[in-house]
Amino acid sequence: MTIMERFLRYVAINTESCEGVETVPSSQRQFDLANVLADDMREIGLSNVRVTDNCFVYAELPATPGCEHLPCMGLIAHMDTTPQFSGADIKPQIINNYDGGDVVLPGNGTILSPSQFPGMKELVGKTLITTDGTTLLGADDKAGIVEILAACETVMKEDKPHGKIAIAFTPDEEVGLGVQQFDVAGFGADFAYTMDGGEVGGLAYENFNACGAMVEFKGLSVHPGSSKDTMINACLLAMEFNSMLPSAEIPRETEGYEGFFHLMHMEGDESSAKLVYIIRDHDAARFDGRKAQMKHIEKIMNHRWGEGTVTVHLREQYRNMREKIEPVIHIIDAARTAMEAVGMKPFDEAIRGGTDGAQLCYMGLPCPNLCTGGHAFHGPYEHIAVEDMEQCTRMLVELIYGVK
Repeated sequence: MTIMERFLRYVAINTESCEGVETVPSSQRQFDLANVLADDMREIGLSNVRVTDNCFVYAELPATPGCEHLPCMGLIAHMDTTPQFSGADIKPQIINNYDGGDVVLPGNGTILSPSQFPGMKELVGKTLITTDGTTLLGADDKAGIVEILAACETVMKEDKPHGKIAIAFTPDEEVGLGVQQFDVAGFGADFAYTMDGGEVGGLAYENFNACGAMVEFKGLSVHPGSSKDTMINACLLAMEFNSMLPSAEIPRETEGYEGFFHLMHMEGDESSAKLVYIIRDHDAARFDGRKAQMKHIEKIMNHRWGEGTVTVHLREQYRNMREKIEPVIHIIDAARTAMEAVGMKPFDEAIRGGTDGAQLCYMGLPCPNLCTGGHAFHGPYEHIAVEDMEQCTRMLVELIYGVK
């Protein structure tokens, strides 16, 4: 089966995860892909293939004789697609020998244009796969899955010396829940890589520190005709709270290492209201400062309006992996070497988000993130080139052989 055939087969399976569900997996449909992957892994000859009750798929590529002493490297990708945009009934469009111009997405006439996505200029002459404009594509992260399996197939056919490779496909990465159930000890790797990046050459070993914030407001509702010095409008309290945050520190106005407060949801009436934020920053001290800033606003407003009027609930999500990667920086050097060996130009990128690897680092498994070749994830403009998936596969093969 070719890389393109395998990719098209997997993206046809809806694996959309669900927000607000505390069980893992958050959607039973993720088992549909998990079971297909388990069958495919057995077919290509991988060992110890298993699907857990929590929808994790594990397998191993055994070491060749005489290489059992080498460190065990792990390769990880996630099965779910984001709930932010439909992952059902995906109808990919295949464009052979892409000419570098605008692409019409046939499902609704949307235009995928290099003027919006300059990276498309690097895809000229390649086999481009896009959405039809009505769904996402699912390259995030089914491209990573395909590349891991294709690399394993190649290594098994070539039969060159290599150490043991541990493989895992995880649920619920997009909602930040799955990896909490990851069996690090059973996985057995000394270090690992998530295949969950974008542009060819991308190498990520730092990411946002992240937490969620839910802010609740309790108002006092009375008839507006007789509310002088009495009414406390919870919606206005919410507006006041948001106005006390720095207005330019939002996703639209920030890039690179700049952090932000992002208001994701708001609801309420005069009696009660709620704001839901995510807080992000690469720097740990600034990140802690952002959380303290929210608590300070809570204190100010409660002093002004009465104790218990405003309540800030903070929920830690993940931390910057860099401090866990720096002691084993040789695994970054190995990835760069593998990229260069297949003609990539590696570049470091600070993830303005998180990956399973960020949490795994703090669970004892150093786990930076590597490129898959995909672009414009989480929406109808998602696209990827077959040749880039093939190059990422060759990179993984080099990486497997390079473990010493």
